[in-house]
Amino acid sequence: MNSENKPPLQPIHPAINKKRLEERRRFLRSAVLAAAAIGVPLLGFTPMARGWEPLLRPPGALDEHDFLSSCIKCGQCVQVCPVQAIKLGDIGHGFGIGVPYIDSRKQACDFSCDAVQCILACPTGALSYNKPLFLSVRKGAAVARPPILLAKEKDAEPTLNLKERCGLAVLVRPDACLARQGKGYKGMARGADFKGRMRFTAVDRWKPIPLKDHPFDVPVCDLCVRTCPIKGAISLQEEIGKDGVKRMTPVVHEPCVGCGVCEMVCPPEPAAIVIEARKTWGEA
Repeated sequence: MNSENKPPLQPIHPAINKKRLEERRRFLRSAVLAAAAIGVPLLGFTPMARGWEPLLRPPGALDEHDFLSSCIKCGQCVQVCPVQAIKLGDIGHGFGIGVPYIDSRKQACDFSCDAVQCILACPTGALSYNKPLFLSVRKGAAVARPPILLAKEKDAEPTLNLKERCGLAVLVRPDACLARQGKGYKGMARGADFKGRMRFTAVDRWKPIPLKDHPFDVPVCDLCVRTCPIKGAISLQEEIGKDGVKRMTPVVHEPCVGCGVCEMVCPPEPAAIVIEARKTWGEA
């Protein structure tokens, strides 16, 4: 059939044309949203994709790259934690989705389990008492000696079998610290609505209780010191500032393993003292 015999093209009905345009717009909109959902984490807008906001891992975690490679996201560490400090990363954590982490401000690891049950429960060695010999230890990550757990201090074996710290406590907002202001503290550390729990040996060695059920009344705030579960990890010391004024200041010491209790109990909002994940001793 030559071009002279071809039937003339029929115009597309306006309703059909409008429907096709709407379908095309929906497709493009869906494609853009899907690309954003997948691409944004990979392009660097989540902590785990870029690594600029490291997450605090459970005790005994391997270095981040090895930890992410070893963890199978089984959640067994979550199940055995007596204070439910361990959570699994969600889509906002990029490559760390499904990987265990701790948000100390909401719920710290207070070693209520004594034996660090999360390490015992881990089936792959991502959490480990003894790192394999072929994996190096970052300078300053190793603790000088096994940390003494105050709740076990009178036991025949008072130490935790931890070789490396999770992070390090840092007084990042000294002006917010009540001790440095010379203020005491009376009442619930984080208020009646706070759901965090921890063990107070004087109350019950084995059963963690809500933090709100253990009010404080101290002339100078030292909550970070008196609740720290590790012996010698933090103390309140008198320091003379550049202005010549004497102030009581929380000072972090080498036994600190980065458990996060000090951050959880710190009354100011935001906390004056926080845990910097994977920070090592002596690191600037």
